[in-house]
Amino acid sequence: MFTGIIEEIGIIETIEPRQAGARLRLRAPLVASDLAEGDSISVSGVCLTAVELKPDSFAADVSPETLKRSTLGALRPGSAVNLERALKPSSRMGGHIVQGHVDGAGSIESIDHSGGGDWWLTVRVPDALDPYFVFKGSIAIDGISLTLAQVEPGRVSVAVIPHTYQNTTLKSRRPGDAVNIETDVLAKYVEKLLRAFNLKGDPLTVERLREQGW
Repeated sequence: MFTGIIEEIGIIETIEPRQAGARLRLRAPLVASDLAEGDSISVSGVCLTAVELKPDSFAADVSPETLKRSTLGALRPGSAVNLERALKPSSRMGGHIVQGHVDGAGSIESIDHSGGGDWWLTVRVPDALDPYFVFKGSIAIDGISLTLAQVEPGRVSVAVIPHTYQNTTLKSRRPGDAVNIETDVLAKYVEKLLRAFNLKGDPLTVERLREQGW
């Protein structure tokens, strides 16, 4: 599990195609400094497993499914990626619950300077994800925990503070760039619960939620 608070911008050193998927090697002196073989790490919002550790780099295998569903398939040597190590039980929960399970790819519609070092980012998102977006809800864009400031059909916008802009790959993004989208896992559970009640024809009440353990 992750929080969406980016620790380091890593650089893709090599991409080795394999019979199934690919192996990436990433230069990341901070993140690699205390990784253990088999640790989970978020790479631009995608949960991967660290292998072949070196003092300033690590490798990770990417499955064909992940290459197809996320933006990792478009990476090239020299590409920058957002990195976050898995959350420790003693760590502060600074963002929101991020699993590293990308729901789909969106594309940047615009990223505009809004004054004072702040930015306004608008992203086109797949229609199938619309039910999981709410005003002031959470979203992970390329692994970055952000708060939804505007929600429209097929489009969401977020305000980006100077620290986030400067310390993530957002500073190198341009309109048309693809980004990984992960919706809030709590929204998925709520949507499934509501759908189940609607199919049964049962009214959803506080009492019914309590009976279901909520």
